[in-house]
Amino acid sequence: MSDKIATRQAYGEVLKELGAEYENLVVMDADLSGSTKTAEFRKVFPERFFNMGIAEQNMYAQAAGMALSGKIVCASTFAMFASGRAFEIIRNSIGYTHANVKICATHAGITVGEDGASHQTFEDIALMRTIPGMTVLNPSDAVSAKKLIRQAVEMDGPCYVRLGRSAVPVFYGEDDEIVLGKGKELKEGNDLTIIATGIMISDAVQAAEALAEKGVSARVVDIHTIKPIDQDIILKAARETGKIVTAEEHSVIGGLGEAVASVLVKNYPVPVAMVGQQDTFGESGKPDELRKKYGMTAEDIIRAAESLIG
Repeated sequence: MSDKIATRQAYGEVLKELGAEYENLVVMDADLSGSTKTAEFRKVFPERFFNMGIAEQNMYAQAAGMALSGKIVCASTFAMFASGRAFEIIRNSIGYTHANVKICATHAGITVGEDGASHQTFEDIALMRTIPGMTVLNPSDAVSAKKLIRQAVEMDGPCYVRLGRSAVPVFYGEDDEIVLGKGKELKEGNDLTIIATGIMISDAVQAAEALAEKGVSARVVDIHTIKPIDQDIILKAARETGKIVTAEEHSVIGGLGEAVASVLVKNYPVPVAMVGQQDTFGESGKPDELRKKYGMTAEDIIRAAESLIG
């Protein structure tokens, strides 16, 4: 791990690269371009940038229209407003028509911090993965965010990309292969597997290292594509390690944990412990303090692992 960079910052940077490569790429924002970092695209391609105002439903409806007219559209706002306020429009205008819109939503999870419970969304992955045909991505760092957003733009069809506000450790190297739809094993292990997503990846690796000092061999797997989920890597981990801990900065209801459990219960049931938001709203506070209070840290992953081993 090296410097800390927010995945929203990586989004702004890769948009400029993609704008030069795809003349039919347009970017839309709901009056939050400074926060979502779409302003980086606006500086270089102002004729292909549209500030739609604080009207998220209207933005995603127009994004669908542009996409169905032959454009690739990246439309951004905070995750709370994209998945919540605009859900019906995303379902009916983007999902139902299979429009080529990339819903790149920033400020997801508890690490929105001081903005408080109204802006901290733990439901977005759950909502988006219920929409038929919707691809759901949750990058863990700046490198994976750039690689996955690039692949999202290259694919045809709707995609939800979850991005964060806070700077997080850069875990991956530029040469690491990250493939949409395929999980990535980051650490070998035989006693149990920690399956994590998003910003919880660095915590999962820290937890595995701490468990190793206690004589527990923990495998670590990054599931950056929540849908379609990589069943093969999950079942391989279940068969070879026998126990699974999931970790996410999202509600344990409808998120990574339940997606993994669904794969296991249908194919190869093993004990599962889920680390994430436990059916509660958040509150205003420093991101690291909130993650500790609500049980989304390396220490919480360790405790979950030890509960399975015990």
